[in-house]
Amino acid sequence: NSVRVFLHYLLWQQDAGGFLRRLERFLEIADRHHIGTMFVLFDDCWNPKFAPGPQPAPRPGVHNSGWIQCPGPGLLESPGRWGILEAYTKGVVGFFREDRRVLAWDLYNEPGNSDYGSRSLPLVRSVFAWARAASPAQPLTAGVWDESKDLAELNRFQVEQSDIISFHSYQARADAEKRIAAMKALGRPVVCTEYMARTAGSRFEEILPLFKAHDVGAMNWGFVRGRTQTVFPWGSKEGGPEPEVWFHDVLRPDGAPSLPAEADLIRRLAGKIGFPPAATPAPVREPFHAWAL
Repeated sequence: NSVRVFLHYLLWQQDAGGFLRRLERFLEIADRHHIGTMFVLFDDCWNPKFAPGPQPAPRPGVHNSGWIQCPGPGLLESPGRWGILEAYTKGVVGFFREDRRVLAWDLYNEPGNSDYGSRSLPLVRSVFAWARAASPAQPLTAGVWDESKDLAELNRFQVEQSDIISFHSYQARADAEKRIAAMKALGRPVVCTEYMARTAGSRFEEILPLFKAHDVGAMNWGFVRGRTQTVFPWGSKEGGPEPEVWFHDVLRPDGAPSLPAEADLIRRLAGKIGFPPAATPAPVREPFHAWAL
């Protein structure tokens, strides 16, 4: 009943009005299907070079080869150029500040990734301030993803500033249990905004019942096998065959679940056991977890 959608400041810079219209259209479609949206504004992950316009084709067999950072290294440590980032943050959050279809604002995905470490903290501070200045009715958050000492200051700021606590967990059940305990101790609603990497030990059958038992919201990575190619594991080599066990993703392009037992588990835990799949699954568009608006 929810999706997490990555945005990018370049699209605002290129055509702010058109960008907002596309976001509005997306929310309209999602709401028609009773799906709420969590928007992500910034991200330190993966490719540091990017440009607007047609994007490169996926590199065959490579996990998420087209994923890009926002704002990227050119702006991250250039505060004098942050005017466009402020306008983007206030413009998007302000436009949808009272829209019930927006569940929450995930302001910054995995700050400090790509070896940025604490260099991302000044921008994270500013992004929270800009978003607060827009006075959104929805909660703000930025997920804790790495508990190493190098990111301790970032993590502390993120949980202090987040209205709801969010975190990532791609490890096995024992690690997830430890993270849940730490996050629940903060006394705010908790959502895991990324999990489920089968061959890394994070599987629906182990993790989803745990989240349900502890009343933790759960948003797995990936939905339909598509351009992101996240059926392949992290670090996959170009040209490799499709793995027998998918890393991420749930559905095949024709809408059929890759593992029917997982689909049954999800229906049961979500209380949808009385809603069997259609006899002939309808084709499903590619996942919206990748920013594509």
